[in-house]
Amino acid sequence: MQLVRGIHNLQPGHRGCVATIGNFDGVHRGHQAILARLRERSRALGVPGCVVIFEPQPREFFAPDRAPARLTRLREKLALLAARDVDRVLCLIFNQRLRALSAADFVHQVLVRGLGVRRLEVGDDFRFGCDRAGDFGFLRRAGAAEGFEVDEAATVEVAGARVSSSRIRQALAAGDLPLAGLLLGRPYSISGRVLHGQQLGRTIGAPTANIQLGRLHPPLSGVFLVKTLVDGQPWPGVANIGRRPSVHSDGRPHLEVHLLDFQGDLYGRSLEVTFLQRIRDEQRFPSLAALQHAIATDIASARAFWRAHPV
Repeated sequence: MQLVRGIHNLQPGHRGCVATIGNFDGVHRGHQAILARLRERSRALGVPGCVVIFEPQPREFFAPDRAPARLTRLREKLALLAARDVDRVLCLIFNQRLRALSAADFVHQVLVRGLGVRRLEVGDDFRFGCDRAGDFGFLRRAGAAEGFEVDEAATVEVAGARVSSSRIRQALAAGDLPLAGLLLGRPYSISGRVLHGQQLGRTIGAPTANIQLGRLHPPLSGVFLVKTLVDGQPWPGVANIGRRPSVHSDGRPHLEVHLLDFQGDLYGRSLEVTFLQRIRDEQRFPSLAALQHAIATDIASARAFWRAHPV
């Protein structure tokens, strides 16, 4: 899969494609249906299939403190798109310059002059351009004038409701991992590099891998049973994701994973953590001893689970 970062990096060879546009946060089952049609239509026309995404996501640019939780950071999103046989991703840098681009200029600069789009698929609620002035009808009219077709992305429903990133966020926030997995088409996971932390876990008998989150707001918090891939091998464990209210904290969310009976150095390595079951909410403990007791209880719960469900 080819990644093009920014409009300025588009070359003449990038012209001619079937495209779709969106955040694609989570690359859930609704997105997967769009990508399947993208692949089918691009193969029929003999041109690449291109996904246009934004980084940061627009709501993160406008109001970072109130932006919705990220299901996937950019690296994870690109890996998921590549797994769906996407030929090319155009990642547009969402800054003040792009924000000020009118809908007409976006069509001309990105879709026509930049990508030479032959066919475009978007949802009927898609909005774009300065002040979100462009909509599906605008694209249809622009396509008729510029020589490209515009198709409406079909809605995918699961359990009686539309699949959306918002619905997945709600499920994760409520600890409903089975529903989130059903909507995603896979169990929810977070990937990141292991960083040096405070190493408090070592002092209380529960060493943890502090994993880089790479997002402003994670979509879930609490203590979870997890499965972590280490050198391709699934390893059982227990994880805490949140702001660590019981210890001196920088106020940012952290993901810490304790791998049961693991011996070895994980610093600097990239791990994928799959969330399987919520144990409890994150909470503030009155003392280090109380925190240590809670962690020991969490680990005992994890051992009992994994004895019944070996990896």
